[in-house]
Order: sequence, then structure tokens, then C-alpha cells
Amino acid sequence: MLGSRGKMRNALLVLSLVVLVAAFTSQCAPKKAPPVELKIGAIFASTGPASMLGLPEKNTAEMIEAEINAAGGVAGNPVKLIFYDTEGDATKTVTATKKLIEKDMVDVIIGPTTSGNSLAIIDVVEKAKVPLISCAASIRIVQPVKPYVFKTPQTDVMAVERIYSRLQNNGIKKVAIITVSNGFGDSGRVQLQNLAADYGLTIVADERYGANDTDMTVQMTKIKGTDAEAIICWGTNPGPAVIAKNRKQLGITIPLYNSHGVASKTFIELSGDAAEGTFLPAGKLLVVDQLDDSDPQKALLQKYKTDYESKFGGAANTFGGHAYDAFMIAVQAMEKALPAGGGKPSHDAIRAEIEKIQGFVGTGGIFNFSPEDHNGLTKDGFVMVQIKDGDWSMVD
Repeated sequence: MLGSRGKMRNALLVLSLVVLVAAFTSQCAPKKAPPVELKIGAIFASTGPASMLGLPEKNTAEMIEAEINAAGGVAGNPVKLIFYDTEGDATKTVTATKKLIEKDMVDVIIGPTTSGNSLAIIDVVEKAKVPLISCAASIRIVQPVKPYVFKTPQTDVMAVERIYSRLQNNGIKKVAIITVSNGFGDSGRVQLQNLAADYGLTIVADERYGANDTDMTVQMTKIKGTDAEAIICWGTNPGPAVIAKNRKQLGITIPLYNSHGVASKTFIELSGDAAEGTFLPAGKLLVVDQLDDSDPQKALLQKYKTDYESKFGGAANTFGGHAYDAFMIAVQAMEKALPAGGGKPSHDAIRAEIEKIQGFVGTGGIFNFSPEDHNGLTKDGFVMVQIKDGDWSMVD
């Protein structure tokens, strides 16, 4: 039998073995990788003529950044938003983009706000091989496909198809178009021209206006002198509001359709009662309360609308929604692109993961990206909206 000293020696031996095993196990166990800071660059026109679009985008990006970090980040990694105001200027947009790439070394860029500014930086991001998720509409941003360039808004082709389909169903054969002379308007004008014959339509007037013009009476008078059965205005605020007022002042009674570029309450505020009865294709956010409960976007749209309006006041709009979609697509791609052993995801890995995203429910629709489609939406993301009693009303 062991004496008390023997028992003590055995107990100490067992304890030593336990300590050694624990130490060995600790040394051999894989260590959790330290968190990395995931950087999202944002370039929006929060001031300047496009601020009605860009400020909601900036606000949204900052709101989402705070929400994600409060919830623990992306797989435990904090997100840092680095924002530059482009003021809607192409030169400043290019400068800001280069700064994000070369100085800030961001993982992905979201924005810019406008089509012209987006087109201005495509060569920059493609050369640097940094993923860009634009918040602008022109189909030229993603067609032909550029490896590192994606976008979240529905394209101008989809908007034209939505308008033309409704005109065709209503038996309209002749239309007048008036488009803004910038990247957004130029692209929209091309699609209006290219698709008209497909819907049995003839363009009987083709007018242009400058982005800073404050009166389009001359152009609208010319349109009034034609046999057009409907007018399509392609631009972003404030120009379309001026056109709506000029139309009313001239006593023009044929229907006025706008592009999705006026899908914010600002258009109604600027136009006053001249907006009454006008139409536009828009994302479902504007009419979320009119959607059926079975709509797969409704819950997300309601949450975004509530969160945005609680934080910033004023009405949430589709432009802020474009930034929401861009930010969340970037986050999903970065999370999937994180290396198994820790560290930062590469630009190439993020790009590849964006291209694989399927069934992503966003504010602009259900996104299904592919190597052939860097927008991932269909015209089903649009509903046709009419302005009634100073508010949005979904008509089909």
C-alpha cells in the first residue's frame, strides 16, 4: 500500500501531466485570426446639383456601417466606410476614386451617384482591378461587361421597356421625348430611340435640355405643335420639375411620363400641382405600403424605410436604396471572400464573389449576378407609379 507520501507523489504526477497536456493542446490548437478592417470606399454627390440623389446615398451608407459594426462586424471584422463628396463633378470623382485606391487602399468602392461620373471612372477601377458597385442607371456602365464594374439601379433599358409597354397597352402610337444633355439623358435617349419600333411607337419630337436650364418653354412649345399622344421626359431633378410646370403653363394635356430618375418626393415638392397625374417607373420602395404581403421585398423595404426615416427624417427614396443594395452586396461578397486562415480578402476574390451572388433581396429587386450580367435585375424590379393627391400611387 502506498503511504501518504506516495499518494502525494502520484497526485503531483497526475497534476503535472494534466498541465503538460493542456499546454501542449493549447500550443497545437489553431489560433483564431485577429480581426481585419474591411474598407468600403464611397463616392457620392452629397452636395451640388445631384445632391438630391447623393445625400440619401451617403446617409444610407453611414447608417448601414453603424448597424453592421454594432452587430459585430462582418464575421467579426469591423467595416470602415471612407467617403468623398464628388459634388457631381466628373474630375472630382476621378480624383476621389484614385485616392480611395492609392491612399486609402479600400477593398471595394460603391457609387458614384450619376451615370456620367460612373462612366468617367470605369477605366480607373478596371486598371487598378478594384471592384466598383455603381449607384447609377445607365446600361453603358455594365454593357459591355467590364470585369470589375457592377451596379445596383435598374437600367434605363428596363425603364424604357416599362414605359413603352404601358403606352402600347393604352393604344398610344406617337410620342415626344425630351432628354437632359448628360450621361444619364444621353443613354436614356438612345434606348428610347432604339426600342420605339419594337412597341409600335413613332417618335415625333426629340428635344434636349441642359442640366442647369431653368425654363424649357421653347422645347415644350415645339412638342405641343406635334401630334404626340404622350411625352417622355428623361432626366433627374430639378429639370423634370421645370418641364412639368411648363407643360401645365402651356395647357398641354397629353400624359407626361418621367424616367426613374425622379423617384423621390423632391420631384413632387419642386413641381407642386404640376406633378399631379404624371407617371414614372420606380422601385417598389416608393409604394411599399401598397405591396402585397407576399412580395419578397416588402419586409426589407419596410425596415429600410423605417430605419432611414427614424434616423434622418424626411422620406426614404430609391436613391438611398441603391446605396443600401451596393453596401450590402459588397458586405456579402467580402464575407465570402475572407481567407480561411485570416487576413484581408483580395480584390479578385471579392469581384468573383459579387459575380456569384444569386437571389439577393435588395431594395431595387431580386439580384442574380453572373459573368454575363453585372446588374442582376430584370424589369420586374419596376412598378408603374402615378402621382395622385401629391403622393405615389401604384397603377400597375
